[in-house]
Formats: sequence, C-alpha cells, structure tokens
Amino acid sequence: MSDTGPFSIATRALNLWYGSFQALIDVSIQIRPRLITSLIGPSGCGKTTLLRCFNRVNERYGYVRTTGEIEILGRNIYAPDISLVELRKAVGMVFQRPNPLPLSVYENVVLGLRLHSPGSELKRSTLDTVVEKALTQVGLWKDLKDRLHTIATGLQLEQQQKLCIARLIPLRPEVILMDEPCSALDVEGTRAIEELMFGLKEHYTILVVTHNMAQARRVSDECIFMLLGRVIEHDRTEDLFLSPGHPKTADYIEGRYG
Repeated sequence: MSDTGPFSIATRALNLWYGSFQALIDVSIQIRPRLITSLIGPSGCGKTTLLRCFNRVNERYGYVRTTGEIEILGRNIYAPDISLVELRKAVGMVFQRPNPLPLSVYENVVLGLRLHSPGSELKRSTLDTVVEKALTQVGLWKDLKDRLHTIATGLQLEQQQKLCIARLIPLRPEVILMDEPCSALDVEGTRAIEELMFGLKEHYTILVVTHNMAQARRVSDECIFMLLGRVIEHDRTEDLFLSPGHPKTADYIEGRYG
C-alpha cells in the first residue's frame, strides 16, 4: 500500500453495528499524514470501535456489520483485492496494556518479520540490524542491548509498551493506531511514551484513543470529539480546546459530563 492522496485515513458515511446495536453512526473523517490525532469522548462513545475499523480487527467478531467507506493510503480497505495481512502490516496497533510475547526481547522484535517472510532465509546480520534500528527508534537500545535474550515479559511496563511499538517498526507501517497506550503506566512511564510519540510522528501517522484530556492536549496536533457513536467536532487541538465550535464539545472539555 502506498500513500496516493493528502490523507492517510478517510471515512465516508461509516456505520457499524454490534448485532442490533449501532456503535458508529455516519462517521466521515479525514486524518492527515505525519500528525498525531486524538480520538476523545466519554466511555462508550465509539472511539475504540472506530480505531479498530482501520485494521479491520472488529471483523473478528461474527456479529459485527459495517456500511460506508474507509480509505487508507488512498485505497478502499474493503476492496476484494485488499490483503488483510498487507493491511495490518501498513496499519500497526498498540493496545491499552503492553502485550509482549513470552519470548526474548530480540525475538519479539523480529517475530513479525519472520511471520511476514515465510520461506525466506533471513540472515542473522540482517535481523541484528533490524533489532538495533527498531530499539533505537523507541529509545530502548541503550538499556536493552545487553539484555536482548532475556524474556520480554520481565521488563518494566514502560519498556514493555515501547517494545510493543518497536515490534511494529520492522514491518514498516504507515499508520500506528494506539488504544489508550498509557493507561497501565505511571506518570514517568506516560511521559516516556508521550515523548516517543513526538519522535514517531516524523515517520508515521498516529491515531490515539485517550480518556486523558491533558494528554490529548499535550500530544496531539488534531482532536476528534465523539459522542454516542457520532463525530461531533474535528479540529486542531488548540482550537478545539480553546474555542470549541459545538456546545457538546465545550460541555465535555469543561467536565460537565463524561
């Protein structure tokens, strides 16, 4: 997949149902490349559901139905010739709780590359370079270069979450989805992940779900406010927080509900 337009992600009249419950209602948004865009809104408003549309993870559940369009990097992700494997290489995901595999740090980083290169012989020197580059990009190389063969699940939570991001990098994604990536971390861990996000946006489009208004204001270039499955407002973060264009946005930001 290659970027052929001005937007990394675009949806048109996107609707999603879990069984008979409609979780997304007529969602039309455009996400610009190389920015951090936050999805904000009260619990149950559809933020995570929307995020998981972009790598088609929702479809793992048999009772989910969608209508409308989603284009990522200029291509319709529901087109019959779209490979889910290729889509999920281009659109990586980081979850609320760090989920490193019970393997070594080294094997966590190279596993995706091994899975997506079946039958090909990957040289050890190539893998070594991949590991060093990925861990350097997320700020872990200095701390872990002498611990590459220790079990990843024994790392600190902040290091585990950084490792989960490093795991995506060898696959060369264009978009990184983050679902409450700091919810399991303390203040220092949160600061470290936020600093990492600033560095990553030079190379990737980042879409992050967060309940933390202070975090959304700190890290994101643009914000999308959702309520009851609908997009209420999408604007530059500074404008949305300082002069929201919709009274429901103002109510949420000022803590009157949610």
